[in-house]
Amino acid sequence: MTALLKKDVEYTLEEYIELEKSSEEKFEFYDGAVWSMAGASIDHETIISNLDFSLRRQLQGRNCRVFLSNTRVKVPIYPPYRYPDLSAMCGRPNIETLLGLEVLTNPSLIVEVLSPSTEAFDLNDKFTYYKSIESFTEYLLISQDRPHVILYTKQGENVWLQREYNSLNDSVYLTSLDCEIHLIDIYENIEFLHPDRPRFPVGLERDER
Repeated sequence: MTALLKKDVEYTLEEYIELEKSSEEKFEFYDGAVWSMAGASIDHETIISNLDFSLRRQLQGRNCRVFLSNTRVKVPIYPPYRYPDLSAMCGRPNIETLLGLEVLTNPSLIVEVLSPSTEAFDLNDKFTYYKSIESFTEYLLISQDRPHVILYTKQGENVWLQREYNSLNDSVYLTSLDCEIHLIDIYENIEFLHPDRPRFPVGLERDER
């Protein structure tokens, strides 16, 4: 999700919660700063919708839940909570109440769709923060501009296995939910301009001759 700075003003936690309760917009908060979770692209929303449909279809009849981006997820070292693009778990959801707002505390899978403005944060610091969630065992990162998915699976204390998938023919097995998703389903109705072109760091010019 694209994060836009709301105001250059310091909020208390109580003021932030009141802002959340009184607005239809979603905001995130950390150490007095508040920003709006707005500006998601059509492709971003399509990918999340596709993934949600694929997961719900496979998890039907099982004691599992899929939560979209309106669900608040408690992140102990990045309080009070975050809004992942999608989260999921099997078993009974553990819900805490924070100043009148419900917060999920035990997701096993967290999904973020990458965008230029948030990619570095999602891949690095945000992943570190999510690791403070005790139940968290899988992190799925999905690119919008090409078929590219990264899956991190927890192997042990401070040990995560990274897998990458770069073809629409690939499938991703999610241990946390015991199900398999196919990239062709994730990217249904997504048109890539240059799906096979390597990406270059910002500012690095290519010789087009």
